[in-house]
Amino acid sequence: MKLSKLVGDRFKETPSDCVVASHALMLRGGYMKYVANGIYSSLPPLKRITKKIEEIIREEMDALDGQEVSFPVALPASLWEESGRYTSVGSELLRFTDRNGAKMVLGMTHEEAAVQLVREYASTYSRYPFMIYQIQTKFRDEARPRAGLIRVREFTMKDAYSFDRDDAGADISYKKMFEAYKKIFSRMALQFRPVEADSGSIGGNFSHEFMVLAETGEDTIAYCTGCDWSANIERAAVLPPAKACEETCSAIEEVTTPDQHTIEEVCGFLKVPAQKLIKTLLYVVDGKPVAALVRGDRELNEIKLKNYFKADEVVLASPEQVTQWTNAPVGFAGPVGFTAGPIVADHELMADTDWIAGANKADTHILHVDLKRDVPAFAYADLRSIAEGDVCPRCGKPVAFAKGIEVGHVFKLGTKYSTALNAIYLDENGKEQTIIMGCYGIGVSRVVAACIEQNNDGDGIAFPPPLAPFDLELLNLDPKNADTAAKADELYDLLTGMGLDVLLDDREERPGVKFKDADLVGLPMQVVVGGKGLARGIVEVKNRKTGEKGELPVEGFAEAFAAWRKGVLACWGM
Repeated sequence: MKLSKLVGDRFKETPSDCVVASHALMLRGGYMKYVANGIYSSLPPLKRITKKIEEIIREEMDALDGQEVSFPVALPASLWEESGRYTSVGSELLRFTDRNGAKMVLGMTHEEAAVQLVREYASTYSRYPFMIYQIQTKFRDEARPRAGLIRVREFTMKDAYSFDRDDAGADISYKKMFEAYKKIFSRMALQFRPVEADSGSIGGNFSHEFMVLAETGEDTIAYCTGCDWSANIERAAVLPPAKACEETCSAIEEVTTPDQHTIEEVCGFLKVPAQKLIKTLLYVVDGKPVAALVRGDRELNEIKLKNYFKADEVVLASPEQVTQWTNAPVGFAGPVGFTAGPIVADHELMADTDWIAGANKADTHILHVDLKRDVPAFAYADLRSIAEGDVCPRCGKPVAFAKGIEVGHVFKLGTKYSTALNAIYLDENGKEQTIIMGCYGIGVSRVVAACIEQNNDGDGIAFPPPLAPFDLELLNLDPKNADTAAKADELYDLLTGMGLDVLLDDREERPGVKFKDADLVGLPMQVVVGGKGLARGIVEVKNRKTGEKGELPVEGFAEAFAAWRKGVLACWGM
C-alpha cells in the first residue's frame, strides 16, 4: 500500500477534547474520524487492526468448537421484557418504536437473542454442551462518552454464549473460555491481568474481567503482592476483623456541633481522628430507605451495597429525603434512633466501640456509641472499598493497586436468562431441566484503544506486531530520484514477497515530515531508503518499540533483514 493513496490524513495538532493518548493519536494518525458524540468512522488502518483482532478471536473461539452466528441489531422489546431487563437496564438501552408502533431496542448485548435462537434447537440433553458467538456492532446510549474508543456509544464486540446441562458442565465451559481469553490477549502481545469482577446488569453469580494494564485506565485493580489474587475494587472483598470487640463504653452523650456537616469538619471541631467516627450514608434501595455505615475514613462501595440487598437500583438519598427520614439536614444522620429503614454496617465496625455519630438532630452529634448496645436491629456486611495496604482475602499479604482498561469479561450466568425465557431441555429420564448459561464478551474497539494506551510515547504509537495495521513502513526519502525510487520499489516487492504487509511512504514530503509521521502511525519496523545510504550500500532500519536504529546492507538485504526482524519480534516476547 502506498501512503499517498491511503485514505485519511495525519496531522500535528492534538484536538482539544482529547483526554487520553489513544484518542488523540488515533485522530492524528488517520485511524478514525469523529462523526458524533461517542460515534466514529473507522478509516482503513483501523479496519486492518480490527480485522486482525477478529481473526485471533475467531481462531480461539473455533478451537473451542464455537460456532459463529449473527444476531439482529434491532430486537423486539418483548424479548427484553421476558428477561426483565427492558426496565432494569436503564437509559443506556436505546428504546424506540417502529412505524407500526411496536416497541424495539438496539442490542447492547444479546443474551436474550441467544436464548431465543437455541431454546427450540436445544430441547434434548444430547445437544449439550455447545457454544455460539458473534462479532457485531453494538449500540449503548452512553450518557458521557469519553476517551475516544474507550467509552463510546457505538462499538464492535465479540459476544459468546455457552449452554450446558448442569453446573459442573458450565464450570468446564467457563474455565475453557477463561483460558482462551488468556491466549487471545497473549497473542495480541498485551500486558493484561484477569481480575475478579462484579457481574453488573448482565447478572450471574461469578465473573472475571480482563484488564489491559495502563496508567490511564479508568478501572482500579486491587492485587496481592504475595499471590496471584486480583480483583476490580468494585468486587474486591475485605476480610472481617479477626476478632470482634467485646468491650462497651460510657453512655451516649450529645454534643453540639454547629454547622459541622462533613467528616473533616466534625473531626476538626471535636479534635478526634476520622477512625473514631461512623459515617452514616442514606440510600434509596429499590425505592426504600436504607442506612449504610462505614468508618469515617473509609469509602462505601455502592456495588457491594447493591449486591447485599440483591437490588436493581441504589441511589444516594436527596437532601429532602435525608431531612424527612432523620429530622435533620445532611451531615447529622446517625444509626441511633434511625427507624426509616434497615441499617447495615460494614463489618470493620465490629472491631471497636466508643464511636461518634450523627444524632439525627440538627447541629448535633453523639459520643460513646456502642452499636451492639445502642442500635436494636442492624446487620454486618462487607460494604467498604478495599484500600492499599489491606490484606489479601486469599493469603493475607498486603494489597496494592494498579490501573487498567477492561477489554474482556466472562460471566457464569447460571439460569438467570434460561429461567426467564423458559429455556429447558429433557434429560436422560425425560424430565425437564433448565439450561445453564455462560456469556463472554470482548470489546474489539476498546482493545485497539487499550493497546495504544499501553504502547505509546511522545512521538506516537508503537503497535505490537500482531495488531499493527501493516508490518512495516518503507520510507522513500527522495521519490523524485530515479535510483532511490527504483530501490524503494525493489525492496517493496522483496518484502511483500516475504509475506509482509508493507506501507510505502512515496509522498513528496521532507524527510523530517516522513520520520514524524512514521513514528506517529507506529508500525513496528521502519526501513529507510535514501540517496546517502544507498551511496554507502546500506538502508537504515528502526525498531519503533525501542527506538533503536541500525543499518542493513543492500547486498544480502533479505538475510540481514530476516535476522534483524527476529530481534524486533523478540522485544515483544514473540
